[in-house]
Parts: sequence; structure tokens; C-alpha cells
Amino acid sequence: MPNPVLNEKAIAEARAGWAAPKPPSPGGATWAPPSGPFTGTEPITDGPVSEWRGGMTVRGVINRTTVLLVLLIASAAVGWSATPVTTQIVGGVETQVAEFPAIAMLGILIGFGISIGMYFRPMWAKYLAPTYALAFGFAVGCISKGYEAFQNGIVLQAAAATVAVTAVMLVLYRTNIIKVTNRFRKAVIFATLGIMLMYGVSLIFTLFGASVGFINSPSAFGIGLSVVICIVASLNLALDFDFIEKGARAGLAKDYEWFAAFGLLVTLVWLYLELLRLFAKLNSR
Repeated sequence: MPNPVLNEKAIAEARAGWAAPKPPSPGGATWAPPSGPFTGTEPITDGPVSEWRGGMTVRGVINRTTVLLVLLIASAAVGWSATPVTTQIVGGVETQVAEFPAIAMLGILIGFGISIGMYFRPMWAKYLAPTYALAFGFAVGCISKGYEAFQNGIVLQAAAATVAVTAVMLVLYRTNIIKVTNRFRKAVIFATLGIMLMYGVSLIFTLFGASVGFINSPSAFGIGLSVVICIVASLNLALDFDFIEKGARAGLAKDYEWFAAFGLLVTLVWLYLELLRLFAKLNSR
């Protein structure tokens, strides 16, 4: 799934602060001058000073992202182990089939709920982001085991491709070959929303016993569709990099490192799952 939380609005709200101080109420305490004449020896003060912990940095986001990736991979390993694989005879040929655990669906629902909630409560990222990594990571492990049972070695291919695509996108962004302008951002966001709408319609059809065949079809159209979706997911990485860079430059609060790391993790997981689907189609031809 794409990343809905890293945007210009988030930066603007963060720079204003999560909870701006409220003006004193009419019945509240008011300032009064000190009693007695001013002697010129009173110390000058600007009021109470809060402790400064530093702002958001790119290195801090990298560290938080690493933590989330470790949690996600560890949870995925548990999901992988919890997914049983059976041998079935399909068309006279022995086929390995993985049984998707029901609890994995709970992880997907939790992950989706956190993704929505994070948009409204970015200050909770420190707690919600690790929860997402653990919950959704379990589901990712189960899904990966299903693909691996069907096509041996496909998980390693998708993981390596995800790392490679991320590295290429980072180079393209840092060298300004890809520039995140307002027009670019809008185009990527609209394309992402269109893909999510397509998946949502497909899910509704599935609940009523129907299916949208071209999404998983190994036909030329199905493969082309997966290529386009992978490209859109890759371009979302550029949006993530742009948010991280601008957030660090704007001096956002330190806790926003978790917020940015969560957004980047969401995009990486989406890209990985789409690459799994693409490779499965290519290997089926």
C-alpha cells in the first residue's frame, strides 16, 4: 500500500507544532508587575526554558527506519514459520500450496488501521510504527511463504529487486535527475490513489465471489499493469525522500523521525509486494 502520511501538509502542521499554547482564559492568572520600586539590579529573564532535544535529522530517520525494518523482518520470519505448506495434486502434477493463516488477516487489518490513524495522530508514530512493523510484518511473512511455495527463489528475487530499486531511486533523487515538483507530486499521488481504488474494487468483487482476473493474470496486459504499478510505487520513494529532506531542513521535532521512517517503511513494503506479484507473473509464462 502507498504512503498516505508524508506530504507538505504534514510539514506545515509540524512546523506549527502539535499543540500550540492556548491564550490565558479571562478567569486565569494574569501577569502583574513586581511590588516595590525598580532598583535596576533585578535579573532579566525571558521566562521558563524548556529542554532542547534537537530536531529531526536524516541520520535519525535512517536509524528509525533500520529499527522498523528489523522488527518487520523478525515478525515476517515468525509469519513464514507459521504458514504450513502442503503438497497437492493439480492436473496430475504435485504442487506446493501454502495455507494462509487466519491470524495474518488480523495483522493486515491492524496495519491498515495504523496507516489511517497515523495521518491524524503523527505524534503517536513512536508507538504505532513499531506496532505496524510487527503486525503487518507477520502478514508479509505469510504472503512471502505462499509465493515461495509456488515458485522457489522468488522471495529472494523480490527482496533484492526492492533494495536495488530503492538505491537507484535514491541516486536519481540526490542527483536531481528526478525533481519532486508540485506537478510531479500530484501526478504520483493521483496515480497511487487510482491503484488503491482498483485494489479496493477488486476486494469488493472477491467478497461477493467474483474476481478481477487481469490483476493476477500472467498475460501481457497483466504483466504491463504490474510494471506500471511497480513504477508508481518506486516514484513514491522520491516523495518520501523529499519529505525527509525538507523535514530535516525545516527543523521538525525529533519525534517526527519515527513518522518519516514509518512512511518510508510503508512504501518499501508496498514495492516489495508488487515486485513479488510481477515476478510471479513473469515466472508463470
